[in-house]
Amino acid sequence: MSELFAAPTRADWTAKVAKSLRGRSPDTLVRTDADGLTIAPLYSATDGVMSLSVPRSADADGRAWDLRTLIEGDAPESVNAAVLDDLEGGAASVILSGNILSDSDLLVLALDGVTLELAAVGLDAGLDGPVAADALAVVGKGSPRAKLRFHMDPVSTFAAAGAAPRPIDEHLTLAANTAARHAGAYPEASFFLASGRAVHEAGGSAGQELGFAAASALASLKAGVAAGLSLEQAARGTVLGVSVDAEYFDALARVRALRLIWGSLVKALGLNVPATIEARSSRRMLSARDPWPNLLRLTAAGFAGAVGGADAVVLDGFSRAAGRPDAFARRLARNTQLVLMEEAHLGRVDDPAAGSWFLDARTRDLAEAGWAEFQRIEGEGGVIAALKGGTIQARVATARVLREADLAEGRVQLIGVTKFVNAETRAAPVEVEPEATVTGGGDTCVPLTPVRFAAPFETALAEAAR
Repeated sequence: MSELFAAPTRADWTAKVAKSLRGRSPDTLVRTDADGLTIAPLYSATDGVMSLSVPRSADADGRAWDLRTLIEGDAPESVNAAVLDDLEGGAASVILSGNILSDSDLLVLALDGVTLELAAVGLDAGLDGPVAADALAVVGKGSPRAKLRFHMDPVSTFAAAGAAPRPIDEHLTLAANTAARHAGAYPEASFFLASGRAVHEAGGSAGQELGFAAASALASLKAGVAAGLSLEQAARGTVLGVSVDAEYFDALARVRALRLIWGSLVKALGLNVPATIEARSSRRMLSARDPWPNLLRLTAAGFAGAVGGADAVVLDGFSRAAGRPDAFARRLARNTQLVLMEEAHLGRVDDPAAGSWFLDARTRDLAEAGWAEFQRIEGEGGVIAALKGGTIQARVATARVLREADLAEGRVQLIGVTKFVNAETRAAPVEVEPEATVTGGGDTCVPLTPVRFAAPFETALAEAAR
C-alpha cells in the first residue's frame, strides 16, 4: 500500500509544475510583497518552518470571539434603536461613532436599556476621545463591572487627519490622564486603542501596519505610566487594532503576527499580559459603484479575523464605501459573523492555522517585518516624531504605489471592479454621512489619507458610460 501512495517529493512537484508552465521556470511563481518578503509557491517540512501556536487568550462569554458591531449616528433615539436591535440580534458588543459621544446626556439616551455589565460599549471619537470617555463613564454609573471600551487613539486620528487642535503629545497626555482617572472605578474597562489601521487604509503594507500599531501601543503605555497607571494596568487597558481584508491568508497571518509582536513587546517590559486584538474590516478594499460583491469581501475578512484569533471582530456594512450603512446593511454584517460563528463553527478550534507550513512561515515573516518597522519608528524618535517628520508617510506612499501598479497592470484583480464587471449595477441605500472636519491650531503632519483602490477604476467606468 505504501508503494501505491508514496509521499510526493519536491522534485515530483517541480517536474509537474514545469510541465504545466510549458517551459517557464517554477521560480516565476515566487513573488515579493511590499515589505520585501518572499512568498514561495510551496512550503513543506523540508523548509525548516517552525510551528507556531498563537491562539486568542480567552473566549468571549462562551463564544469564540466578541461579535462587535459599529453603529454610526448623531440622533440618540435612532442610535438607541440600532444598538438594541444589534444586541438582540446576536451582537455581543457595539462601537459608537458620531456626535452623540460629545454629551453624556445624549449618550445616556443612546444607551437606554443597555446593561453595560453584559454588553461592552466602545467609542470611536477621534481626538475627542477623552470627552467621550467621560461621557461613557457617566453612563456606567460607577459600576465596577461595567465593560467600557474607551478606545482612545489620538495617534491614529492625528496620522489620518494631519492636524490637531493642540500638540499631539498633549492629546496623548489628556487621554492617559482620563484613563488614570477612571481606572479605579472601572476595573473592567479598556482605555487605549493602539491601531495600525490608519496605515492600512492609506495603502500601507502589512509590516508597516503592524509596526505602527506596536509603536502606538508603546506610546500609550508610556503616557499611561506618566499619568499614574501601573505599567501592567496600562498594558491590560490597551486594545490592539488591526485590519482584515479579502486576502484572508495574509489577513489572518497579520492577526497572528500582531499577537507575537505584542508578546515580544510586553516581555521586553517585564510583563506577561496577553494581547487583546480587535480586527476591523478594511475599507480600502470596498467598491462603491457595485456594492454587492463587498459581501464576499467582508465575509472573507470576517473569516480571517475569526481564524486568525482576533478577540473581537468588527465588519462594516457592505455599502460603507458610499455612506453610512443603513439597518439592512448592518444586519447583513452582523449575520455574516453569526454564520461564521454558529454555522461554520470557526471558533471550535484554537488557532486552526497552526501547523500550516505556509501560514506559520507567513505569520513569522510578517511579525519580523512588523518588529523591524517598530524598531525603525522608535529609532526615528517614536511614533509621534516619525509622523511629524513624515518618514512613516513616505514608506506608506511607496507601498501604496506598488499596490496601485499591481492593480493597474492586472497582477491583482478586484472582483466587480477590474474583473467580472457588472454593467447593470444596483445601488444600495445608505444614510447621509456628515462631512468630516479637522480642527487645526496645534501640530500638523503629512496626513495618511485613506484610499480606496477601486475608486480610479470606478471613475473610468463612469466616464466610459457617458
